[in-house]
Amino acid sequence: MRLHEAAGKQGSHKRRRRVGRGIAAGQGASCGFGMRGQKSRSGTGTKPGFEGGQMPLYRRVPKLKHFPIINQKHYTIVNVGKLASLATNTEVTLASLQELGIVTSNDGPLKILGSGELNVSLQIKASAFTESAKQKIEAAGGSWEAMDR
Repeated sequence: MRLHEAAGKQGSHKRRRRVGRGIAAGQGASCGFGMRGQKSRSGTGTKPGFEGGQMPLYRRVPKLKHFPIINQKHYTIVNVGKLASLATNTEVTLASLQELGIVTSNDGPLKILGSGELNVSLQIKASAFTESAKQKIEAAGGSWEAMDR
């Protein structure tokens, strides 16, 4: 078999519609667009979203409050003030906080927030940190490490 002998499956190719070539072609005169009206005229029809003058859906739908965030990220959050009771040079992870009872439920990856005071140096491993939390951890002599989610 040669490349020029290759052919598509029987019935897989339909001939293109040649409109406006007389009534014998099946799509003569009005070319299948009917008699009169907006959608029978030349050029494009209406713009996407146009509903004939009625207020379109994209303008009817409220834009601000009460619409949920799609694919929202959920974190288990802990303030640095809660970590002040830990011993110096403790490695802090979500699992260690659950063992100590500081965190009672796993609502997702751990995120450290900057509310409260921290005066012990800790090695904190979490998925996310706020800027103020990073500054307070470093000011106390500790270190932070952002892990994968």
